Amino acid sequence: MLLVIDIGNTNIKFGIYNAKKLAASWRIATDLFKTADEYGMVLTSLMAASKLGKEDITGVIMSSVVPSVNFTMEHMLEYYIGRNPLVVGPGIKTGLNIKLDNPKELGGDIICDAVSAFKRYGGPCIVIDFGTATTFSYTSAAGEFMGGCICPGVKLSLDALIDKASKLPRIELVLPEKVIGKSTVSSMQAGLLYGYIGQIEYILRKMKEEANAFDAKVISTGGMAKIIAKNTTAIDIVDPMLTLEGLRLLYELNL
Repeated sequence: MLLVIDIGNTNIKFGIYNAKKLAASWRIATDLFKTADEYGMVLTSLMAASKLGKEDITGVIMSSVVPSVNFTMEHMLEYYIGRNPLVVGPGIKTGLNIKLDNPKELGGDIICDAVSAFKRYGGPCIVIDFGTATTFSYTSAAGEFMGGCICPGVKLSLDALIDKASKLPRIELVLPEKVIGKSTVSSMQAGLLYGYIGQIEYILRKMKEEANAFDAKVISTGGMAKIIAKNTTAIDIVDPMLTLEGLRLLYELNL
């Protein structure tokens, strides 16, 4: 079985694949201060709950946008799983032609998303990953990764608003029925979420215009994907396992 790991700024996602089938997956909070032993105990406990042990794992692949956690995670995997991970980064085979000024800058999660979207849904395609930051990336019909853009995530925007405006309360991210709010809470919800939907629709329209790819499929993933996709016709597919599938595909490409 293959253990895949996606280390994000807010969460770490684990998945275990039996061939091409996802047998189990878990999400835990990213903690810069956790030790290898703490991560190891969490992972092995989650695996045990699914009746899996380290002897079931034949390979590991990992992507990360948090470099300070990488050594801790690699040490944990060596000690608790008995495997050294393949790390997504420069030199790894992707099957895509990376058309960036400096391909080494490309985040592992964006690579995983792009590979997964292109292999599974074809090109041209645009991937939106709703994480701590919201990333947009475009891949052409010929498999050329052309780049994208990065925006603050919805929750990050909310945190910044609350931190800098002392009278505004912390709110639940629920889309109100109307954009004209009748209370502070509904006004904040409307501004954040309707504003975010408008931003997404505008960026997608501009990306398709620049790429001359008006038929590009739009695939979304990440924590806010379902909420946003339900309220716009600009998103074609919601795939919560896009990144984990990308890790599996990358592992197969690099065997």
